[in-house]
Amino acid sequence: MGFAERPEPTFARVALDAGGSTQGSYLVIADAQAPAYWEGWRLGVTLSLTRANRLGYYGQGNTTVYDRDSTTGPGRSYFYRVSRANRAARVTIQRKIVGPLRVLVGGSLEYTAFRALPGVTRFEQDSTGPFVDRVGRVGIVLDTRDVEMDPHRGVFAEALAANGRGYTRTSAALRLYAHPLERLILAARVGRETITGTAPLAVQQTMETSEGPLVALGGARSLRGYYDGRFIGPGKIVYGVEARYGLLWAPRLLEVALVHVPQPKGVKEGIPDEIIFADVSVDETGRVTDVKINAPIDPALFKRPAS
Repeated sequence: MGFAERPEPTFARVALDAGGSTQGSYLVIADAQAPAYWEGWRLGVTLSLTRANRLGYYGQGNTTVYDRDSTTGPGRSYFYRVSRANRAARVTIQRKIVGPLRVLVGGSLEYTAFRALPGVTRFEQDSTGPFVDRVGRVGIVLDTRDVEMDPHRGVFAEALAANGRGYTRTSAALRLYAHPLERLILAARVGRETITGTAPLAVQQTMETSEGPLVALGGARSLRGYYDGRFIGPGKIVYGVEARYGLLWAPRLLEVALVHVPQPKGVKEGIPDEIIFADVSVDETGRVTDVKINAPIDPALFKRPAS
């Protein structure tokens, strides 16, 4: 099986992701991606303003425990919770080397602040002040996925190295996708990250990828079946396997990947890039937590730069 050159799904696109909750959490993310504006180059710019007002915090390291009794009693409702506010600007440039292989350079500016919630909390034992970070990163990306936004088959591998204020981070990940049956998609993933130097809590709480940082480990994006932010530390290893089954199957119009193993955190809908779509996420209680509007940019709106 050889590699088949995959055309980019869009010339360029702009997405606005906005959401809020009755608990005080919110997010506003503006994301611009230009995967085909210049041949062989990919440019991404992301601006974000977020606050997770009930983010999980259970201490640092693998020895942390969850004791349900700690959350009972007056003033202990938020014992394993913390408020985390973040503002970030991120730029990523990728250059095609050959076939599916690309090199990556990028940088980001980020401000993170934590706030203890009312009552007795675990965070009070490790309370930390605001942290301003300036990061430069380089990496290599291998991408043979058939569809970038909703892959059915292929391989995605990346290796990244980043240098921030007082620390160095190295990250690597491998994702495999297989499509054995018409409606069944199998996916497997393994990832590892190591942070050396003096890494503050804000850095240890995330895991770096070429597409952006994610809260790790715990939650739908890093370790399903565990609460968000369940494990925090400078070293991380994560792996998992999942099966996705299309309950509604009309690939040209609508495709919904709903069945995840292990436990799903929400429902995501994917519609081809040719039209604007809304992506709605819900939490375990059924409340809407996120609404994303994605508007691909028509190449006819722009004049391709002269070569």
